Amino acid sequence: MNFLAHLYLSQNDTNIMIGNFIADHIRGNNYEGFSKEIQQGIFLHREIDTFTDAHTIVRNSKRRLHKRYRHYDGVIIDIFFDHFLAKNWADYSAIPLDVYTTSINHLFEEISSELPLKSQQFIKYMIEYNILFNYQFEEGIEKVLTGMNNRTKGKSQMNLAIEDLKILHKEFENDFTIFFKDLIHFTNQKIIEISQLT
Repeated sequence: MNFLAHLYLSQNDTNIMIGNFIADHIRGNNYEGFSKEIQQGIFLHREIDTFTDAHTIVRNSKRRLHKRYRHYDGVIIDIFFDHFLAKNWADYSAIPLDVYTTSINHLFEEISSELPLKSQQFIKYMIEYNILFNYQFEEGIEKVLTGMNNRTKGKSQMNLAIEDLKILHKEFENDFTIFFKDLIHFTNQKIIEISQLT
């Protein structure tokens, strides 16, 4: 899952949100300088990623994509699924998406200097282009995919994946809806387990 889903699955716990958000920029056990609660968010992020990668529906979604993306298929599906979460946000949260994403932007803008450099760089980009809010629009997804392709110097061809999304929109959305129900249940249980272990 991508940034919006990881934040949503943190259950509005600020410290877990922070850990969940920065987890991709933390290698190995380099989390030890963070508070116990932020570490819980890092552990949760890793559990979510493992569950997602192994899930049958996610694997089927990857197979729907054109083979040209190779090992970038998981990244593309993560972005697609954030699109469907944002698009159907009212089904999952009583807080309007614009209110939620604005509060997220403010939170990370305030604490950015305390986070890993890569997180700081993404926060600047996220706020400047209002990425989380714009995930709901195909134009927003296209911009993200193009940016990802540029970062791989064109090797990933991820900019072309917007066509996959348009052609198989219903199929991908159905995959997301079924999978996300499983993921919410898994995450609710995992948060309890992690809080007891750390």
